[in-house]
Amino acid sequence: MKIVVCIKQVPDTKGGVKINPDGTLDRGSMLAIMNPDDKAGLEAALRLKDQYGAEVTVLTMGLPKAADVLREAIAMGADKGILVTDRVLGGADTWATSTTIAGALRNLEYDLVITGRQAIDGDTAQVGPQIAEHLGLPVISYAQDIKIDGDKVIVQRQYDDRYHVLEAKMPCLITALSELNDPRYMTPGGIFDACEAEITTWGRADLKDVEDCNLGLAGSPTKIAKASDKVRKGAGEKIVADSPEDGVNYIIGKFKEKHVI
Repeated sequence: MKIVVCIKQVPDTKGGVKINPDGTLDRGSMLAIMNPDDKAGLEAALRLKDQYGAEVTVLTMGLPKAADVLREAIAMGADKGILVTDRVLGGADTWATSTTIAGALRNLEYDLVITGRQAIDGDTAQVGPQIAEHLGLPVISYAQDIKIDGDKVIVQRQYDDRYHVLEAKMPCLITALSELNDPRYMTPGGIFDACEAEITTWGRADLKDVEDCNLGLAGSPTKIAKASDKVRKGAGEKIVADSPEDGVNYIIGKFKEKHVI
């Protein structure tokens, strides 16, 4: 079995977010981590590797420093890492990103493609299903459990207060929730292997069946009208009540004024 896991290096929001004048994230100046949903998808792939002897390839699109998350994935147990990076790919929205990743995946053999449900720097949950659409693959999203039965994958798909059990014949694409599992830690031996591992780097010329008009910022139909850091709240209104009862009555009065109650 061959599994490709699409992972993304995302800003560590604890360190603050910086934005370029064109509204895109200034990824080069921010601390970065592996996207949590993607890490759960990677762990799912590694468990299938442990059970069935699958080969796990991790693929990411981003700046050259995105190779760091590929090495992290290899240190966790992945077999190969592929970085797709090129200046013409910068500023891509979900459409241009999924087009790029699909173009890279056409170079690979796979039975299963796993992505995270969504990335914490966008929260759109669009890229995984879009990749499947580009490649003509069946897709099961919001996976909270994954099993293999012959040439089929059986997935519990989260749905409100219950779940669906869905089957799909491979090859197919699954988007994983961060609640799918608890990802393993990197091992000391894995870290040494990751440091010595050769990361395959692909650029625009390596993408198959992709038109330039669908790549990067120029090929992104979604345009950012405005972007800003989180809005800081004011100090609020401070009052001094003569008694607890007066304080309670004041708060209730404000609730009624705002139609909260």
